[in-house]
Amino acid sequence: METKRTDKEVLTKGLKKMGISLILMFLGPTLIYVAFSNQEKPLYIPLLLLGILSCAFAIYFAFKGLNTILDSMFKNNKTNLD
Repeated sequence: METKRTDKEVLTKGLKKMGISLILMFLGPTLIYVAFSNQEKPLYIPLLLLGILSCAFAIYFAFKGLNTILDSMFKNNKTNLD
């Protein structure tokens, strides 16, 4: 019986997605704060939309990153174990 091992390539992809998520987790609220502190400026709406989109993508990348990391640890890549 073979022991399960972590697929390091898939783990690296998952960690990259988590890194992107971490960057977006700081960028999104910062852009929203800047947009709300400058409501009279013409770039208020585009900055607010960009901040909301980056927050949404942070959640998406966090979910995909965790899913990829868990797949690297627990998914069985062998289809035929005979």
